[in-house]
Amino acid sequence: MNEPTLDSETIQAIVSGYHNDPFSVLGPHNFEKAVTIRAFLPQASAVEIQTDAGESFPMAQVHPEGFYEALIPDRQLPINYQLVLTHAGGDSKLYEDPYLFYDDLTDFDEYLLAEGTHLRIYDFLGAHLVENRGIKGVRFAVWAPNAQRVSVVGDFNSWDGRRHPMRFRHDSGIWDLFIPNIAGGILYKFEIKTKYMDYTVLKSDPVGYFSEVRPKTASIVWDLDNYEWQDDDYMASRPDHDDLNRPISVYEVHLGSWRRKNGNEWLTYAELAEEMIPYVKRLGYTHIELMPVAEHPFDGSWGYQVTGYFAVTSRYGTPEEFMSFVDKCHQAGLGVILDWVPAHFPRDQHGLSYFDGTFLYEHADPRQASHPDWGTLVFNYGRNEVRQFLLSNAAFWLDKYHIDGLRVDAVASMLYLDFSRKEGEWIPNRYGGRENLEAIDFLRNFNDRIHEEYPGVLTIAEESTAWPGVTKAVSDGGLGFDLKWNMGWMHDTLQYISNDPVYRSYHHGTLTFSLLYAFSEHFLLPFSHDEVVHLKKSMLDKMPGDYWQKVANLRALYAYQVTHPGKKMLFMGGEIGQWREWTEERSLDWHLLESNILHKQLQDYVKALNHIYRQYAALYENDESWEGFAWLDLLNAQHSILSFSRHAPSLNQSLIIACNFTPVVRHNYRLGVPDKAVYREILNSDALEFGGSGIVCESPILSTDTAWHNQPYSIEFTLPPLAVVIFSME
Repeated sequence: MNEPTLDSETIQAIVSGYHNDPFSVLGPHNFEKAVTIRAFLPQASAVEIQTDAGESFPMAQVHPEGFYEALIPDRQLPINYQLVLTHAGGDSKLYEDPYLFYDDLTDFDEYLLAEGTHLRIYDFLGAHLVENRGIKGVRFAVWAPNAQRVSVVGDFNSWDGRRHPMRFRHDSGIWDLFIPNIAGGILYKFEIKTKYMDYTVLKSDPVGYFSEVRPKTASIVWDLDNYEWQDDDYMASRPDHDDLNRPISVYEVHLGSWRRKNGNEWLTYAELAEEMIPYVKRLGYTHIELMPVAEHPFDGSWGYQVTGYFAVTSRYGTPEEFMSFVDKCHQAGLGVILDWVPAHFPRDQHGLSYFDGTFLYEHADPRQASHPDWGTLVFNYGRNEVRQFLLSNAAFWLDKYHIDGLRVDAVASMLYLDFSRKEGEWIPNRYGGRENLEAIDFLRNFNDRIHEEYPGVLTIAEESTAWPGVTKAVSDGGLGFDLKWNMGWMHDTLQYISNDPVYRSYHHGTLTFSLLYAFSEHFLLPFSHDEVVHLKKSMLDKMPGDYWQKVANLRALYAYQVTHPGKKMLFMGGEIGQWREWTEERSLDWHLLESNILHKQLQDYVKALNHIYRQYAALYENDESWEGFAWLDLLNAQHSILSFSRHAPSLNQSLIIACNFTPVVRHNYRLGVPDKAVYREILNSDALEFGGSGIVCESPILSTDTAWHNQPYSIEFTLPPLAVVIFSME
């Protein structure tokens, strides 16, 4: 051919990488009574077309930077062909033209994606290994509605954004492209040329399944459907877990610092499965809660500043290895709860911020977009596509990784427009109030959709205010969570127990106050990672007194947690009496188990507590009502004694709990009890085997007719120092 079929401006737009409709230019097109085939191939010195009919046609270079075109006379579309590229060194290879392949996204799926109601965007956006026209390759798709041009870049095209520009779908704002003959494991990003002052940026895939290990940030093409799960029995029974009248005892873990090897290397997912699962199972926990495992660039964020919402972090291994970790948890009977962060995201350039040259995922107004505490950005919950992104992400972890629960981080920061903001730093809602109506609607939708699609999965709110109805059904005007962290109980209890026992009598109400609201929500009682960082001291170091008293106080605290209404959670290290504050930079101090027997005895005690908790339904049935709880000795502030009973009406089972928060032995302590019965000690935190002083009730106690504490009967025993005693009523 003598002259190109395009004007020079169009060719220049392709060559310079700013044309926003490459399929209108590249690939095959009818041209008068011929077919023209165009390609931009700067890596080639010569190009030839080979049709499936065996014909060959040389392509003319119509631009010196590598724009080629050929006319095939007396032909009309469709046409099948391959390109033969000759490189400067003289070697040649076959090349499948990406702009020959058809579009395989259905109109219905695009409609749902555009509407913002698709629950599984991860099946369409991101990078997917597929076949198109019988050729294997990868279909890439990304939402960037305001970009001027989006390209896929990677090692396969020398990270040249001009070579694989994507098709733009005006109705949905999605860019997509099938690239043939590339496979799983390749690195890629999206190069986005924005309409803002020619700003061009490389972005990781927001829906990418895997990433490079930090500090590198490229996404990796990965197939998540090759793992063969072995947890069918567990998953089949999971819908039965909808009933909260069951024991839930959670061991919270940061995978990178639970234990390390070879000095200070992370354990892999496989090694964690081998070492952690038997350990947690032996201690009697029902669930492992993982601090965020979605990809994040900064170790010091502990995973709470996410850049790869659909990518399990590569720090500890591959997606399949994490699947195996969850699978083995299920085979051991352990549920897996994941910390999930829909409240905010970091400003890292390769992440979601200013994604397509506009405020796409975040608000444009800094009074709504910027989080003052963490320097992060707040999601725009009023945008359909953003809500869709987050809802799909929640479903993704439950679908692809069989996660059993999502603990939603920082819910309070989502609910209030003025959260951590001063006057003039926030915008009221349309009614003039401080409630974030869009976030409320998102959370309700999240809980409804997740419970509908994944029965038996727990949703848990870290909500630190008195927002009403966090665990009330959405249909009743609530937010719809299954459980809420009882932050008030945690704060008051730690404040009380941190006091020297001589002062505790003045703070007795700090302990009893929690029962004024204990049944207003379905609560989980958390001793989390947040309580052992930032100069707050470790759980053991919070305790007053000498070494023995510190451990005794901690044993009493843990027993009080287990016997108080509400589900249970303890952060790793608390069970061994970790001395130092937790840091993500090193392992827990496992050597303490050998250096002082009190730490090993504390670990044995936590195991015994979990065993008692799971064995006796009185400690977990009716957690949310007065049917399961009654005060006995409520007002004994002078002696810092607190006694109460727990009940499981369905089994006619009752337990009596007596707590002594002073180092003074209370001889002949009389406790009112509700029934004439035999009372047998089933756990005593002062037992010698747990490092206590050994003041125990070895023989069952028969109640007498002496009325006490407004009860018709009573028992008398010696109440040990800094201890909790649990009796079963037989």
